[in-house]
Amino acid sequence: MMKRTFLYLAYLCVAAFMQVTLFTACSDNDSFTTSSTALLSFSADSVKMDTIFSTVGSRTYDFWVYNHSRDGIRLQSVRLRNGNQTGFRVNVDGSYLDNALGSIVTDLEVRKNDSIRVFVELTAPTNQQLTPQMIEDDLIFRLESGVEQKVCLQGWSWDAVLLHDVVVSADSVIQSQKPIVIYGGLRVDSAATLTIQGTTLYFHDQAGIDVYGTLNTDGVLLRGDRLDRMFDYLPYDRVSGQWRGVTIHSSSFGNRLVDTEIRNAEQGLVCDSAAFYGPEMQRLYMERSVIHNCKGPGLLAFNSYIGLQRCQFTNVLGDCIAVYGGAVFIDHCTLAQFYPFSADRGAALRFANYYGGYSYPLDTLAVTSTIVTGYADDVVMGETNPDDSLAAFRYYFENCLLRTPAVENDSLRFVNIHWETPDDSVQGKQHFVLIDEDNLRYDFHLDSLSTAKGKGCYDYGE
Repeated sequence: MMKRTFLYLAYLCVAAFMQVTLFTACSDNDSFTTSSTALLSFSADSVKMDTIFSTVGSRTYDFWVYNHSRDGIRLQSVRLRNGNQTGFRVNVDGSYLDNALGSIVTDLEVRKNDSIRVFVELTAPTNQQLTPQMIEDDLIFRLESGVEQKVCLQGWSWDAVLLHDVVVSADSVIQSQKPIVIYGGLRVDSAATLTIQGTTLYFHDQAGIDVYGTLNTDGVLLRGDRLDRMFDYLPYDRVSGQWRGVTIHSSSFGNRLVDTEIRNAEQGLVCDSAAFYGPEMQRLYMERSVIHNCKGPGLLAFNSYIGLQRCQFTNVLGDCIAVYGGAVFIDHCTLAQFYPFSADRGAALRFANYYGGYSYPLDTLAVTSTIVTGYADDVVMGETNPDDSLAAFRYYFENCLLRTPAVENDSLRFVNIHWETPDDSVQGKQHFVLIDEDNLRYDFHLDSLSTAKGKGCYDYGE
């Protein structure tokens, strides 16, 4: 009985204390000041956005508004100084500044020692300029005291040509001073040749190029369309898997890529399996071109006649170059496997005469004056079909740097080879000017200390 009485009295005391506490808290929170000395604090005095394409919405940015004073602060209004003229969209603590109603909200409160969150987006109008243009506005907080505080909003807008589900059914040329953004994809039909010159194509998520006819490029960059950053130090342009990549289908021949870069794709360039006709039906020629930072393979080729000269194939989750059958000639190229996002990365160079249980006779793989290196101790993989001893498997290396265990007593297929090992004084990433794994910045020109002078796509001193 005494125990129940004690518990009951304790309950009454706690309830009374909570009632007093709640009453006091409510009373304090309901106290608001109109003093001009009571000001808001902001987690940032400005919101600086990355470059976006005109008429395409930005990602969402946010900041906090704090009230560190002893009383609550009422806001007469929060408004954009330029109204609906700049394209900024703002939500303050769940209240949207409706651009159709003056881009303003009124009668908000920030209680003492409390905060509210503000979200900002930008969809900029076209500016009729060839270069990115700055857009600025102020988000103005007018307090009940009459004091005005502001946060500067700033972004860059870039006019672009926006294309959706492009089908090229006749010979065509793409050449534009403005960037071109592709949604859905770009298809080159079997009877058509598409020539792209001096242009950057930005591909939206899952968009890519499907070539059934012929693709010729010169002075072209193919990349994803994200211009913003994943983190402050990391632009999306340094992140793999931003778009689908380029696929050359079985009906496609005569493709030529010169001074062209393919980067941050799911897969760089894939040559689907086709009948092998030899030099008279070359499927792909690449010169002074780059495939870099892909979430799958760099160049994946099935049964294809391919020529590669002074090209760079670097940092992919799959193999930098994978050759299954056909004939491939690689001269003065750099194959460097330093993919940063996974330890389960592929080889720098893989070649085989079979794939998935099917024979793909390797008529010729000739590699000359080329650098093949990477993180692993062995980045060169040659694989022959154990079930088809008659399938051709011909390969030849000359004047190359190869990071792989030395092949003894094979002077016919390996001529003047520098066999790189982890014990070399200069090896792996030390050959190159810049391998910055922290910020994902790379420059595959040869360092002055490199032992690979005269090899690779960038000669020392170039």
